[in-house]
Amino acid sequence: MTTKVFRGKIDIDIRQSTPDWGPFLPTSAKPGAPNVLYVVWDDTGIGAWDVYGGLIRMPNLQRIARAGVRFSNWHTTALCSPTRSCLLTGRNATRNNMACITEGAQGFPGLSGVIPPENGFLSEILVENGYSTFCVGKWHLTPSTEEMLAAPRRTWPLGRGFERFYGFLGGETNQYYPDLVLDQGIVDPPGTPEDGYHLSSDLCDRAIQFIGDTVTVAPDKPWLCYLSFGANHAPHHAPKEWVEQYAGVFDMGYEKYREIVLANMKKLGIVPENTQLSPINPWPAPDVISEADVVRPWESLGPDEKKLFCRMAETYAGFSSYTDHQLGRVLDFLESTGQLENTIVVVVSDNGASGEGSPNGSVNENRFFNNWPDSLEDNLRALDQLGSPATYNHYPTGWAWAFNTPYKMFKRYSFEGGTADPFMIAWPKGLDPKTYGGHVRDQYCHAVDVVPTILDLAGIEPPSVIKGATQSALDGVSLVPALRDAKITSPRTTQMYSMLGTRALYHDGWKAVAKHGAISGKGNFHADEWELYHVASDRSESTNLAAEHPERLRALVSLWFAEAGRNDALPLEDRTAAEILTTERPSIAKVSTRAVYYPGMSEVPEEVAIKLRNRSFVIGASLRDVQKGCEGVILSQGSRFGGYTLFVQNGKLVYLYNFLGIEQFRFESSDPLPTGRVTVAVHFEKKGENPKFVANGALELRINKKVVAKGTMRTQPGALSLSGEGLNVGRDRGDPVSPSYRAPFAFRNGVIEFVAIDTSGESERDLAREFAAMLSRD
Repeated sequence: MTTKVFRGKIDIDIRQSTPDWGPFLPTSAKPGAPNVLYVVWDDTGIGAWDVYGGLIRMPNLQRIARAGVRFSNWHTTALCSPTRSCLLTGRNATRNNMACITEGAQGFPGLSGVIPPENGFLSEILVENGYSTFCVGKWHLTPSTEEMLAAPRRTWPLGRGFERFYGFLGGETNQYYPDLVLDQGIVDPPGTPEDGYHLSSDLCDRAIQFIGDTVTVAPDKPWLCYLSFGANHAPHHAPKEWVEQYAGVFDMGYEKYREIVLANMKKLGIVPENTQLSPINPWPAPDVISEADVVRPWESLGPDEKKLFCRMAETYAGFSSYTDHQLGRVLDFLESTGQLENTIVVVVSDNGASGEGSPNGSVNENRFFNNWPDSLEDNLRALDQLGSPATYNHYPTGWAWAFNTPYKMFKRYSFEGGTADPFMIAWPKGLDPKTYGGHVRDQYCHAVDVVPTILDLAGIEPPSVIKGATQSALDGVSLVPALRDAKITSPRTTQMYSMLGTRALYHDGWKAVAKHGAISGKGNFHADEWELYHVASDRSESTNLAAEHPERLRALVSLWFAEAGRNDALPLEDRTAAEILTTERPSIAKVSTRAVYYPGMSEVPEEVAIKLRNRSFVIGASLRDVQKGCEGVILSQGSRFGGYTLFVQNGKLVYLYNFLGIEQFRFESSDPLPTGRVTVAVHFEKKGENPKFVANGALELRINKKVVAKGTMRTQPGALSLSGEGLNVGRDRGDPVSPSYRAPFAFRNGVIEFVAIDTSGESERDLAREFAAMLSRD
């Protein structure tokens, strides 16, 4: 933004002076500038929605497609945060320091999780061109160490050009008990599951509110609304009536589903007529891929397994259609207020369908992030609860493969199954539906191309400087020529891929793919075998031509390394999810072996809370003015899918550790809690690890130093949750850790002075001395 010169006249007396308001007014947009509704879906493969040939009914996406253009050869990075960084900056993910999700940030260029200021956001550009800018929903572009309230807001939405934000900062959240931020602070959801609350509806309410707040008072001011749903990421939560709409739809199984969808795709012109279905399990396990990424052939399943897997697909479909219905309310609002005609509507998915549900599916996706095997028996018991608050469900790898028809594998892989995704764009005023409506474009393109396309349509030049930072060159190119001419040559000739150990390079219709599994932990990248596909004629990467064209393959592999160097894509990361997510990272929070927390504070995110996993620990709480009838949560962290809680109920002190929702270790005092001043404590002594990273040991629950309950316990190997459900004092904010109370179960009839946690392994006396010092300050 350039400083405007004052062109008025200044005299001693204002009566003889001439004002000039120009330098002091905000920038105005060009007359008739279009609005931008930028809709981002999560974990949705190209073979899922009916608009691309799938069997999930999406009438509002059909509405957009009928008015606009679908791209059938558009690509992402194969993972959430990296793709989103491309979608908002127009630069490659590793140039954005986003080679992995933000929770996997490491101290290297390309991997830090902090997008540099020289890579400006679309929001930063548009706000300086007179737009109002809103971010609603999933963000996932802030390092997990900066998701706390003590952190700088440099990577939060309001730090990157958005004027309003309502949504969640992390990678996923419970759709019934979401972790929400309004602008710069944490807020509770406006309802509960019992009230009929669901996040998809809430997000659309906020999008309508934010847009309405602007156009009501400034109807000519354009806006950008980046509407990023939790759908269709796990947990697949959906109202039961929406799930029931899909009863029986997927009974044919995922292999037959792929045949049906491929035929539909050919009829719609989404893939060439000669496209074949990719094979099941293209790489062996555990030699190349993890066994958690294997697809079980449909006919190898028993009747109960088929029933379970079908219900998981029905739940996913219901989640998608329900969210489409909510999006329809936003479109209806724009239409009823006369805004839809001049709104550029962009719809994308951030990567292919997700394989994080394991071969058997999951009722608690957090098991995947703890490297903990899913239990088919547990899944079957929860069949009737899928989609409800009682599960954190995810379909099996077979449906991930199917929802990426006709491609190989799924999210996290540099195959087309991870990267070839839905992308459509409509603008009734600028792209006449009579001319462009319902059209398909097959030019090869990428997520980095969306920002320059929006800017081109809006008639805005990318700035050379944003907030004093000289801007780097965009990697993306405008797709407007391709929008207007189906026969034009693809604007993109080369694109590098690198994701969690998988690698690929597209160049002039050819694609080289390294034979390396995602998060396989195998390393040894120099020994990787590379495969070669002519994707211009073999869209599904079915025929490996490496033996026929060794020189071409060598050239493409060399080009991959050149592109990797240019884009800061090294070092490569393929460690397991648990290893990546539990890596200690520096933070201003300075998490150490001792921490003190107080009532009334906002939730402390898990990343910056003291860690209790795989170690001995002591939790101590000082209570005063305890009365008869005292009850409620003293300390909680996590949810029913993994967490712990210390609380008082029916006069008794209780500590409960919920191990991945599988097993509950409950310790309850036999005697009632005394009145007056009371000290309560939990002492866990680690005795060993079984299996690795799972601390097994002895726990004692104490009141005023007296042991009131004891027994054995184990702790989770990894995080209590991928994001959200942090540490709270005096209440259990979201999904309750214990089934014996209903959240928030706030502490009452007593006062919590503080809660102290120690993991140093030092003597009890040291901790007691620290408590005494704290009490002396009262």
